[in-house]
Amino acid sequence: MSQEEEFAADEVDDSDLSAGALSVKPWDPAKIRITTKNFSLREVVQQINDGEVDLAPDFQRDYVWKERQRTRLIESVLLGIPLPAFYFNQDRDGSYQVVDGVQRLSTISLFMRDGHLLDRRDLEYLDDLHGSNYSKLKPAALRRFRSTQIVVHVIEPQTPDEVKYDIFGRVNTLGSPLSAQEIRHAMSKPRSRAFLRELSELASFDIATDWHFWRKDPSTGARIRDSGRMTNRELALRFCAFVDFNYDEYRSHSSLDAFLVEVTRRLDGTSESERSISAPELGALRNRFDRAMEAAAVLLGRAAFRRMPPGQSRRGPINRAVFESQAIALSEYPITELRPFAQEIERKFRQAFDDAKYSKAVTVGTGDPNAVAYRLDQPRLILRRILDA
Repeated sequence: MSQEEEFAADEVDDSDLSAGALSVKPWDPAKIRITTKNFSLREVVQQINDGEVDLAPDFQRDYVWKERQRTRLIESVLLGIPLPAFYFNQDRDGSYQVVDGVQRLSTISLFMRDGHLLDRRDLEYLDDLHGSNYSKLKPAALRRFRSTQIVVHVIEPQTPDEVKYDIFGRVNTLGSPLSAQEIRHAMSKPRSRAFLRELSELASFDIATDWHFWRKDPSTGARIRDSGRMTNRELALRFCAFVDFNYDEYRSHSSLDAFLVEVTRRLDGTSESERSISAPELGALRNRFDRAMEAAAVLLGRAAFRRMPPGQSRRGPINRAVFESQAIALSEYPITELRPFAQEIERKFRQAFDDAKYSKAVTVGTGDPNAVAYRLDQPRLILRRILDA
């Protein structure tokens, strides 16, 4: 297998997601607030235009519908075929974020702005509409399209975030179930989205992860970004979450997922229980993340962020917990201070997997506070011993 083929075959290790809960706590059904509303397409598109409904424009951007899918959806509406239900998250300010149905609403909004032409090759029944956009529809078809009703299940703001997260995790979309980070992204605001995107698209991150979050466009052969269902942003979020780890603060959350939701709110400046992360602090976080990625690429190379014990030539996939463990330790030193010890740092970091407790902390029950503390401490101790020798 060539090096490029090996990189393409790599996945992100999901074994560390199997037991993330800090405690088992069934949700009180009385806290769940879900209402079902009916909107006309005209109403919901007007709300999108007014900024009252947030489509999270870069959400699921790697899964944008093709022309054929868009045309078939428009044709279904014009034929009077009911659309599947949508799921919205309602924020405290009354605005909505679309959690399930982004592509459908994006397509409808695009069409109603004359941004999509119907093509005979993609129409199954209404081929007389070939070449038509929204404005060219006959008055009867326009009225039918605008007045089409959609069913929206709204998760109301008084529902706790942890409960919302669990509800959205159960939602099956028309494609694949939402990933954990896609759910957090859908519940977030532009500030955190932009910041996590910036971190995950740094050149240093691309190099440190060995260009894992890129793929070849089959039609052109060009390399394009592939977020891996937003796993790249989840790695950046986890770095931000654990960079100044506080054991007691972490334990106050019901699960790792709940903690990451709260950190997202801190990045957005919308947390009601914790201090928001200021703009200067975001800048410092970015610099520290960039420094960690540079160091990982230079010092660890192919072994960065993967379980790769000594003597093993074939590396494992990127592991979220290993990413936190190695990146945060490396972020605490300038590369000039670490570079002279590159070989020893790589050897010691790989030897860490021979420690059964460390290996367990990055693979099993990784949300447990003791596992988090242990895996964050070990690379720090390794660097301290090397530099103090």
